[in-house]
Amino acid sequence: MNPSAVEEALMFDCRGEPLVGILHPAPGGDTAVVVVVGGPQYRAGSHRQFVLLARALAGAGYPALRFDYRGMGDSRGDAQDFEQASDDIACAIDALQQRLPEVRHVVLWGLCDGASAALMYCDDTRDPRVRGVCALNPWVRSEATLASTQLKHYYTQRLVSVQFWAKLLRGQVAFGALKELGRKIRAATRTSISHAADNDAPPADFRQRMARGWQHAGGRILLILSGDDYTAKEFIEQAGADKTWRTLLAQPRVRRHTVDNADHTFSDEASRLAAERLTIEWLRNQRLATGS
Repeated sequence: MNPSAVEEALMFDCRGEPLVGILHPAPGGDTAVVVVVGGPQYRAGSHRQFVLLARALAGAGYPALRFDYRGMGDSRGDAQDFEQASDDIACAIDALQQRLPEVRHVVLWGLCDGASAALMYCDDTRDPRVRGVCALNPWVRSEATLASTQLKHYYTQRLVSVQFWAKLLRGQVAFGALKELGRKIRAATRTSISHAADNDAPPADFRQRMARGWQHAGGRILLILSGDDYTAKEFIEQAGADKTWRTLLAQPRVRRHTVDNADHTFSDEASRLAAERLTIEWLRNQRLATGS
């Protein structure tokens, strides 16, 4: 049976506002996947990424729901950013279980700040229904992480380039470019990304909420990183400089994969299929119900 043939439009309420989702049923399973969108984004995803993912999941036997936050896509209400999406995610899980009462366990799947929102949901709610999180290129952006990543992966390459020094000696490198390099160095030095390890960040800092959610999420965690993406590199920088994140990534329940040459949204077919395959294999190879 073609999974796309049984896709269903699903409308449900969140704090008095109607939300719209697409449900991809699959018979027989007690574990479903809720796709948490990044923003500003809606349920189809870039290059229909979430559509294709949900169909692949349903075809593998895992019901999937992709939906629009309040104020996004076809859903009503004031727009919610990724730090305010917990109510929307909770209502989506409720609607999924009402439509498919055999589903007892839910995996949250998110890309970029969708992954961040999924982790913060786990921190906000400690929802026992959530038995796993698939986090792809989690968003941990700060001025320091961006500056450190750019220095390491962009400016360092320029500084070892013969062409760069030749242009500099000929006066072909603009003063503004040199000034920007100095600003990046100051930003990376002045605001150390290791501050989160010392709990110096404000209590509302979303990266701390993500870390708490990672720790309290039920079941196992799948981390998929793109090999050619600054957001993924920023996450690696943050995790490497932060004792809390280093400890979390070292947990036995965490599975980490890098898809070489993939861009941020896994836009080429090979990268997209790799992300789908890793997700499905991870779902099959773990015991979500017991959290082991």
